[in-house]
Amino acid sequence: MISKFLSKLKSILFKSSESFEAPLKKEKKLAKSPKTKTKTKTKSKTKSKTKSKTINANKIIETLTTLPGVGAKSAKALYEAGFKTTKSVIAADEKDLLAISGVGINLVKKIKGLK
Repeated sequence: MISKFLSKLKSILFKSSESFEAPLKKEKKLAKSPKTKTKTKTKSKTKSKTKSKTINANKIIETLTTLPGVGAKSAKALYEAGFKTTKSVIAADEKDLLAISGVGINLVKKIKGLK
């Protein structure tokens, strides 16, 4: 009985949203049609930049995993906190490392054991 109610509700919601959105999309396409050539060029440039950024980020995260006790999650947390090299992680204060979510006291002890 609940499933019948939900299916009716979905059909009502989807029918009403399609009828309202279709004319708006056509109007937007007509208004933006002369500008599409310039936008496609900028989109392709931004896509290539984001791909190279993610590739570089993945390489940095992989190098951070070479530290003892640092796994993929903690390496990502360190990277997002601004640590880009293993030397910067080793040289960081214990308080700064503990302030990062995903980094605990045991990990800090392992990292500081390298000095």
